[in-house]
Amino acid sequence: VPSTAYDRASTDKDVTPMKPASLSEGRRGPPQIWNSAPQLAQITSVAPSTLVPPGARVVIIAPHPGDEVLTCGGLLQLFSALEHPLQLISVTDGSASHPGSQVWPASRLSVVRPQESAEALRRLGMPLHSLKWIRGGFSDNALAAREPQLSQFIARYLHPGDVVFTTWCNDGNSDHDSVGRAAARACDLVGARLYEVPVWAWHWPAAESAMIPWQRARKVRLNTWSVARKLHAAHAYASQLAGDPQIGLAPILAQVLLERMREPYEIVFA
Repeated sequence: VPSTAYDRASTDKDVTPMKPASLSEGRRGPPQIWNSAPQLAQITSVAPSTLVPPGARVVIIAPHPGDEVLTCGGLLQLFSALEHPLQLISVTDGSASHPGSQVWPASRLSVVRPQESAEALRRLGMPLHSLKWIRGGFSDNALAAREPQLSQFIARYLHPGDVVFTTWCNDGNSDHDSVGRAAARACDLVGARLYEVPVWAWHWPAAESAMIPWQRARKVRLNTWSVARKLHAAHAYASQLAGDPQIGLAPILAQVLLERMREPYEIVFA
């Protein structure tokens, strides 16, 4: 049984989650951790086999459709090429992403967003015929109130020895944080290994970089083609690229987030 995932997650318990910085500007905007923190260059690079032993199953837990690409679109490609069994758990259908929108009402998004994920996975080159895909049906923007049930749900689909990747429990987004905590408890219960992946945390103001647990960070380098496929996959999420200008909703996949995805590596917290 690996070292306890929840204990590792708890080492960050004193970190106060921050609200993401404005994502409306690119590299010329206010410095954010992803494009200014000097610690990024100091992170130890590791091979995928260091994170996942041969033959182990890889489980990706995505709070919302699209998080599977934002968190580890590059790692998914690498683990697929290494022929690891893959399982994706989509906790919510993301239907609450455009509150008040008549262009993207929840009824439409509940259908569209899973379709966007399927297309994104196809663009990544994932073997959809063999990828085990679990849809949780939880309501997004409401996971904090259901963490115990979410932990039980996740544990139901984990096996001892699985290697799990999901959002960091202090990422600064309520759903991301809840899924990180729930996954940690489920991994402890089952005997699976957990790696947490920051998403919104990279877009905190640069001054907050000391709140990142750099000592736990590990970097997996990606080649040019892997980065290109990841960006191509991100553009499958049309609903997240569009927003709704009529009611002042900016795109969730803002330009600065897409800029960060061009970095030739992905980082996980071990």
